[in-house]
Amino acid sequence: MKTKSTLGRREFLKKTTQALATVAVCERRMPADARAETPGQSAGTIPTRTLGKTGLKLPILGYGGAGLPKRWRNPLSQEDRVALVRYAYDRGLRYFDTAGNYLESQAIIGEALKDRRRQVCLVTKVETTKPEEVRKAVERSLKELQTDYLDVLLIHGTPGLQQMSVEQAMKIHAELVKLRGEKIVRFLGFSAHGYFDKALALINSGGFDLCMLSYGYIPRGYDQVWTARMTKLRDDCLAKASELGMGIVAMKVIGGGWLGAWSGYIVPGFDKQRLEQLPAAAIRHVLQDPRVHVLAIGMRLKQEVDANLKVFSGDATCTPEDRALLAEFSAKLFETDTVKKFKIE
Repeated sequence: MKTKSTLGRREFLKKTTQALATVAVCERRMPADARAETPGQSAGTIPTRTLGKTGLKLPILGYGGAGLPKRWRNPLSQEDRVALVRYAYDRGLRYFDTAGNYLESQAIIGEALKDRRRQVCLVTKVETTKPEEVRKAVERSLKELQTDYLDVLLIHGTPGLQQMSVEQAMKIHAELVKLRGEKIVRFLGFSAHGYFDKALALINSGGFDLCMLSYGYIPRGYDQVWTARMTKLRDDCLAKASELGMGIVAMKVIGGGWLGAWSGYIVPGFDKQRLEQLPAAAIRHVLQDPRVHVLAIGMRLKQEVDANLKVFSGDATCTPEDRALLAEFSAKLFETDTVKKFKIE
């Protein structure tokens, strides 16, 4: 006999598929002149947007450091991963995002960019839920990144904000404010894979310069897919952050790989040529929103960097063909065991 929870999940997945078919630290100090620097102004053909009230004018394609760890299926050697990050820099990328719990990601980015530090916007996160551990975590990040200041420091979404109340998150924020006062950090923010009720409260606090939100065609977070209610809250976050002039960074643009590198494994039998078109369609879907200043995308190979650059430097129009492809693939995706194992939020 089918249980009520099973029926509820199936009804949710059915409704989601139907909806998709219709949418479109210490005494170190940063250099005095670094506080006024705007990295990325000579970024070639990648369009730029200003990251809200930070004033940083950056190429809208950002590098997601979650694509670097070996354990997370990056096939390259350490040396080649350092070269990959440097390749992304040489091709015009200037926003580099990582985190303390992204395994070797910080060390790779630090090695790749140590002699270009002043030309990049370096972003990392603290995932601790204990205020007394914040400084130690930031010290470790600074050491691995081979720098003595950070352009952006975020409260991590997961682990981090997801495991905390808003009140706890603001205690972490208070520690970040201290680091900013010591000129160790320039700008403060947070990331959110879901739990957008908490994210909206942090935005409304007025204490953050930017936010990083899960924003893509697929309504997914770290280990959950969303209900319409959560999507509405995410949209409320976008609206309020934009109203307050905050910087807005999109993550999960390619659905955490569901619309990219892993699409053929998750939905076997889907036309290979059309699978290759999915990442570009997913990117153009997000590019339609001018409120988003940077799209942070994990890239594991030089071919992925080149493919994304081609999309960002080309026509950003999300076409009817893009929308049809995304809807068709998503309908099949939401019938797979991969999605059905995810929590519903």
